Amino acid sequence: MQHESPIVHDLFGITGFHVNLSNIIMLTVAALIVFCIGFFSARNLKMKPSGMQNAFEWIIDFIKNTISSTMDWKTGERFFGLGITIFLLIFVSNMLGIPFMIVNSETHELWWKSPTADPVITMTFAVMVIFLTHFYGVKMKGLKEYGKDYLRPVPFLLPLNIIEEFANTLTLGMRLFGNLYAKEILLTLLTGIGGAGILSAMGAGIPMIAWQAFSIFIGAIQAFIFLMLTMVYLSHKVLDEH
Repeated sequence: MQHESPIVHDLFGITGFHVNLSNIIMLTVAALIVFCIGFFSARNLKMKPSGMQNAFEWIIDFIKNTISSTMDWKTGERFFGLGITIFLLIFVSNMLGIPFMIVNSETHELWWKSPTADPVITMTFAVMVIFLTHFYGVKMKGLKEYGKDYLRPVPFLLPLNIIEEFANTLTLGMRLFGNLYAKEILLTLLTGIGGAGILSAMGAGIPMIAWQAFSIFIGAIQAFIFLMLTMVYLSHKVLDEH
């Protein structure tokens, strides 16, 4: 069954201003979950961490090590807040569509899903990341020195360096979308098979559980890859040596 997105057309009477309500709801839910993770993990800090604090400190070390693998920590420390936000937001967004999906049976509108299974969301993330790399590149190097990077190692590579920026944006966003979209398509197919009857449900049960477990792995890996590429792109812009 082909599901549609709950879209509000011409919002506020503005022609062409269309809004996907599912994306707004799911991103809001993801943001609230990330906020709660940070809030409850840091609410009662102890010298000997346990529970959520222990898990959150592991995430902090993981993010720090990821950043340190792309640039020296003195430079990368300023990007720690960005890194942990990106990782947690994308990871939680990837997980939201795994346990279940909510579909309006009358209109076939898909309301609950992974927001990162929508190319609009993933490309928006990618554009924001690339914009930040340019922003910090100019801020830390100065406009003149930053502009010279496009003429290195030789000036005639300027067109290729510009094309590379568009390629980085496209691959960053579409890689995340492609993996999450494929995950949700297969989950939808398995759900459809399981709903056809008792025997079908029994036959689809084991593949469904196995694919959900694998989807958790995919979601975690894709969050890590997005974080790693973000830091790699930032290091290319803010460091003198590539």
